[in-house]
Amino acid sequence: MKRQLTAMALAFALAGCAAQSTKAPQHAPQLQAAAQAEQLTQRDLADGLYEMALSPKGDALYVSSAEGFKDVQGGVVYKLDPKTLKTLGASHTDLKNFGMTISDDGQTVYVTNSLDGGISALNTADGKVKARLLFPERNEKGLPYGARQVLLHNDTLYVGAVADPAVIWVVDAKTLKLKNRIKNTGKWMTGLHYSASTGRIYAANGGGEILVINPRNNRIEHRWKPLGDKPALLLNIAEDSDTGRLFVTDNSKAKTTLVLDIHSGKVIKQLDIGDSLGVVFNRHELYVSQRESGKVLSLDATSYAVKKSWDLKPNPNSLLLSADGQTLYVTVKQAFNKDHSTDGPDRVVRIALNH
Repeated sequence: MKRQLTAMALAFALAGCAAQSTKAPQHAPQLQAAAQAEQLTQRDLADGLYEMALSPKGDALYVSSAEGFKDVQGGVVYKLDPKTLKTLGASHTDLKNFGMTISDDGQTVYVTNSLDGGISALNTADGKVKARLLFPERNEKGLPYGARQVLLHNDTLYVGAVADPAVIWVVDAKTLKLKNRIKNTGKWMTGLHYSASTGRIYAANGGGEILVINPRNNRIEHRWKPLGDKPALLLNIAEDSDTGRLFVTDNSKAKTTLVLDIHSGKVIKQLDIGDSLGVVFNRHELYVSQRESGKVLSLDATSYAVKKSWDLKPNPNSLLLSADGQTLYVTVKQAFNKDHSTDGPDRVVRIALNH
């Protein structure tokens, strides 16, 4: 039971535009609903959906799945048509899949096996697992450190551990061999982001910190605590490189999105939009998923005003933006019952942004 509860806690922790839109008048909700319906393609897919990755050619959408948490072993990596969301392929894996990224050449999909403390590499040509690395760390209960987010930079994988104290594993992307560990990273390593403009990795943790890491020597150069002593469980990170802003979400403690100066960590703005989970920046817009309210918001990235809201109940989770900025993908999760089951499959949503 302890193992099961720990697994569920970790699962919850994993929970990784140029044109203006015309606001529908408030007296015409039917018109607004019809307009949204034209933008949305939705598909009930499977239990336990988490992160997504698009092939560099844009011809395949990969979705990681842990499948069910009650009496279900293993997971699946789904390959979908990015336009229709129809299944093109499925890789059935012996371990459950959570975080995800894809190689620059599109030949390898990497997934974190969070409950088993590992990472797997899948060949996109045949869907087979071609390599795997299980990390040796164990917590005080003897359970593996949960591998959450995975970041690919310069043929190196950075994998954050949900542990206290946490660690970031540094892995060779070609061989899946452990190269190094970045230690002293605080409690619950969550979001990871690489900035080409500063040449630094930004890492969020459950202690309310943002760590600034130099990937050339894997040293932590700065530790920012934007909310000071206020409780914060920072999760996911996005960047506007033109203005030097970082957007950082908090879904459970501060329930906000922070706008930070990428050079100093100074808080530029704290967005009072409520609980915030996934975050993506797209030209002049910011997209935020809200697990509790069941919505995905589109905000003006300059004024921070909410431009549009998509009702995607019950629990929108991960966000992914296409390379051309024209399409937003969302995984929408079902609520867990007391026995760790759900009342239906999670779904994938495709939003045509029409910009």
